[in-house]
Amino acid sequence: MKLFVYDAQRLGVEATDATIVDLTDLVPLHTEPKERMNALIRAWDSVRDEVARRSARGGGAVRSTVTVRAPQPQPRNLIAAPINYHKHQQEMGGGSGVYRDRPILDVTVRIGFFKAVTSIVGPDACIQLPMPDRRFDHEAEVGVIIGKETRGVSEAEALDHVFGFTPLLDITLRGEEDRSWRKSMDTFTPIGPHIITADEVPDPANLDFWLTVNGQVRQKANTSQLIWSIARLVSEYSQVVTLQPGDIIATGTPEGVGQIVPGDSVTLTIPAVGELTMPVVSRA
Repeated sequence: MKLFVYDAQRLGVEATDATIVDLTDLVPLHTEPKERMNALIRAWDSVRDEVARRSARGGGAVRSTVTVRAPQPQPRNLIAAPINYHKHQQEMGGGSGVYRDRPILDVTVRIGFFKAVTSIVGPDACIQLPMPDRRFDHEAEVGVIIGKETRGVSEAEALDHVFGFTPLLDITLRGEEDRSWRKSMDTFTPIGPHIITADEVPDPANLDFWLTVNGQVRQKANTSQLIWSIARLVSEYSQVVTLQPGDIIATGTPEGVGQIVPGDSVTLTIPAVGELTMPVVSRA
């Protein structure tokens, strides 16, 4: 199922007639609007059948008449995998890399880093670039949504703790500042337009995806090329962080990372998951 947050932080599911059917009443009445997706995920085992019934019945709002927001605006943790594709490691270092002639340590050494949750935006927003004299890059990633409290799970158990997937862009300021700082600015984690539940994705270890800027392909890869698989990432992070329902893991970006500037349009396509398009503007 494809789950949405739309308009005034309402919850919805894409129905068989392609409309978006409201699910907001399935979470407690006084839930803070940005916490509704967390509440729905926590209650999923008890509401899943009702969500499926509403999806089959249809009769919701026409997609073009609603404003689609970030499908998970308020995770407790937003964790990202650094350098999780070998070819991306090569393009960052080496003789012609962004960080020329420096050792670029991959995920097996750096493990992970945290991004600010406030960097999350949806397809209703723009990527806003501050500092007009600095370079900003796009990074295409598969976003993983955690489905239940997860602590100390094995790699074999890890995918049972995944609720779903979403397209995710990790926008990056290049420079000497700490990685979390350079990637945590407002609007630097676009996600969406929806979460697709894990039962709709047969093999997370075999997901094609690509990114275009103004229609030109810049990145193209498959999750089979990850250094640490999605299951390995969930397992590793759960050893030291108790992952919460609704938490997001950004799984890393492949080669082809490049600069974006105001006026660009960035599109991330993951055929089995969804497609996200974001315009790029200058921050006033």
